[in-house]
Amino acid sequence: MPDKSEKVVVTEAALALLAELRAEHGEVVFKISAGCCDGTGPMCFRESDVMIGSNDVKLGDADNAGIWASPSIADLWKNSQMILDAGPGSGAGFSLDNGRTTHFLTRSRILSTGEQ
Repeated sequence: MPDKSEKVVVTEAALALLAELRAEHGEVVFKISAGCCDGTGPMCFRESDVMIGSNDVKLGDADNAGIWASPSIADLWKNSQMILDAGPGSGAGFSLDNGRTTHFLTRSRILSTGEQ
């Protein structure tokens, strides 16, 4: 059950995949895609390979790896708790989980009025 006090919750499966990617690539960050070619899944990049724009919004952290989104995507998450998980399948596009048997995915829980 997700921790209701956190805006972003990271599952054990996501933490395991994150540790695997860090062992190979060093520090990483996440960008939530706006859709188009890569869907709306979390994209994981080497910290040194991604540009965080001045308008990008930090949604939270996954074990100290920032999770960033454009303002329009961040607005879609404002009333939800993000649950960063990992499951079967290959990651999208240039995400570091591409080509693996496990990829990052997000789930959500709508926040109550009191939690918002």
